[in-house]
Amino acid sequence: MADAINIEEGDVNLGPRRQAWQAAHIGPETRGLLAEDARWFLHQSMSTPCLNALSAAAGSRIVDLEGRAYLDFHGNSLHQIGHGHPKVVAAVKQTLDTLPFSPRRYTNLPAVALARALCQAAPIDGAKLLLAPGGTAAIGMALKLARLATGKFKTLSMWDSFHGASLDAISIGGEAVFRRGIGPLLPGSEHVPPHDPGHCAFGCQGSCALRCVDYIDYCLEKEGDVAAVIVETIRATDVQIPPIDYYRRLRAACDRHGALLILDEIPIALGRTGHLFAIERYGIEPDMLVIGKGLGGGLMPLAALIAHPRFDVGQHISLGHYTHEKSPLACAAALATLDVIADEQLCERSRTLGAQALQRLQDLARRCPAVAEARGAGLLLALELRDHNGRTAADLAEAVLYRCLTAGLSFKVGQGTVLVLAPPLNIAEDDLFWALDTVEQALKAEIGA
Repeated sequence: MADAINIEEGDVNLGPRRQAWQAAHIGPETRGLLAEDARWFLHQSMSTPCLNALSAAAGSRIVDLEGRAYLDFHGNSLHQIGHGHPKVVAAVKQTLDTLPFSPRRYTNLPAVALARALCQAAPIDGAKLLLAPGGTAAIGMALKLARLATGKFKTLSMWDSFHGASLDAISIGGEAVFRRGIGPLLPGSEHVPPHDPGHCAFGCQGSCALRCVDYIDYCLEKEGDVAAVIVETIRATDVQIPPIDYYRRLRAACDRHGALLILDEIPIALGRTGHLFAIERYGIEPDMLVIGKGLGGGLMPLAALIAHPRFDVGQHISLGHYTHEKSPLACAAALATLDVIADEQLCERSRTLGAQALQRLQDLARRCPAVAEARGAGLLLALELRDHNGRTAADLAEAVLYRCLTAGLSFKVGQGTVLVLAPPLNIAEDDLFWALDTVEQALKAEIGA
């Protein structure tokens, strides 16, 4: 079962339950394509070999090669406005007809308009930015800028965090599935326990005293030369939501010891948590903010490093210099995405629907002995499972996942035991609550309730 293999992220591409699901649901045509995929792509955990093959994606649904539709509550965290939103598609098509590419020595109207819009919206006074073709690249730029601005190279980041898959990103990341066996990583990449009340390294279970922040303060003082603290504002892989005082105290600790505060919101910005930027709920100003994934509207890869203007100190080096950093196509998609979020009031919708969904999940948690906790911020929702009747939480989570796939619902299992439910923000209410009912039915079926 899942807990007998590498389950740091859950839903790994190994194991008998996945094979059984494929045997029951995958036909000859899909099997042939999956075999070709496995032949030509290097294999890696959580990717190749693949689970299934898709033929279409639209709105809240993905469709496999054999015509089965699934509500997509995973979406690789880029489908805030759903798949193939017509306004984004139209913006990309229009730009494709006139300006398909912009060489680096030139700017273009979509890039400047996007930079203006993001900087004016960001919770950083007078912000400036750099664009990049992906979140990992933007994290790399943030690390380089922090070194340049402070003259220091050490970082503090969290165990269990994810900031991307490149060598610099896994150095500050904290998941073994990305780091194991790689060899020496970036020097000075120090790690501390994350805010995780259910598995608190400092004994705060049940009554959070924020000792994790006190420990960061202690490490910053003892190290004395840390350039930056890098943290996911809300950890997307299992929906860990720090209390308000966490960031107020973290901001004060960074200021006290001369460390920058870099927030990674690559999967959770743009309305996912009920705000355009998740840090808005905490009322503090970071030094840098990194966003990505859904920024390109689910069509184009695009990310941004947004920073305080006092860090505009890299004129003599290239912090990014990416070929597609000011892609007119990607920037047009991003501008259309911001318009959709505003026009359809998706931040407000995320807060309203998210509160209703969380109430449903919390009610399930009270009634179901296999559920340890329900958590949520906007339409980023989680059910954390616990061991029950001799079955591990990881085994239960995997079993529920495949029952739900059979019913037509796709989602992610995080940290091996957490059902992470992240639908498009414009999902139909009936679809949202059908999905919650489906999860509950699958869970009850597994525990015999």
